[in-house]
Amino acid sequence: MIELSLPAGPLEVLCVGAHPDDIEIACGGTLLELAAARDVRATFVMLTGSPERRLEAAAAAEAFVPGSEVRFWDLPDGRLPAHWGEVKAAIEELASSLRPDLVLCPSKTDSHQDHRLVAELVPTAWRDALVLEYEIPKWDGDLGRVTHYVPVSAENARRKVSLLTTSYPSQVDRDWWDAETFLGLMRLRGVECRRQYAEGFVIRKAVLTLGE
Repeated sequence: MIELSLPAGPLEVLCVGAHPDDIEIACGGTLLELAAARDVRATFVMLTGSPERRLEAAAAAEAFVPGSEVRFWDLPDGRLPAHWGEVKAAIEELASSLRPDLVLCPSKTDSHQDHRLVAELVPTAWRDALVLEYEIPKWDGDLGRVTHYVPVSAENARRKVSLLTTSYPSQVDRDWWDAETFLGLMRLRGVECRRQYAEGFVIRKAVLTLGE
């Protein structure tokens, strides 16, 4: 497969999730790879979450990318479309102070209404950043085709699973929350890009520079 690379040098990364655990479930392996290979300054943003879940999310951000900044908004879980104006204001507030090189956010085709709204608004706020739309396995069965892959080492794939479990104890009783779910999806995306494990993303818009 043709390989593409991010620009050299320090990398400002913005991770946007509708809920605590969205980011780490979807792209925790990618974040572990970035933190190991690059000088990364990361900001994690979540628009909903109870006090308990916020504590979990803060611990997760530190575990996946040490030194990360974490920001929360107190919007209602499952009802973000009914609070469109507040979500838009939150995104615009972030955009006024953050100039990331890379943005990780949900997919526009995600079946969860909260995820979908975040995905629609993020690219309008950061037009000059590379936006990678991540995927989240769920009951709805909405996983589709991805356009780009980030290979994840076997060590980091297993570390992702371990960190998810230790960072989010409130979620481990869910019937879908287990190593098979998380490793299985990474294994399938790995097959698609001829690696053992990978995470998949959709890029809607990018500029390809030709020549040296």
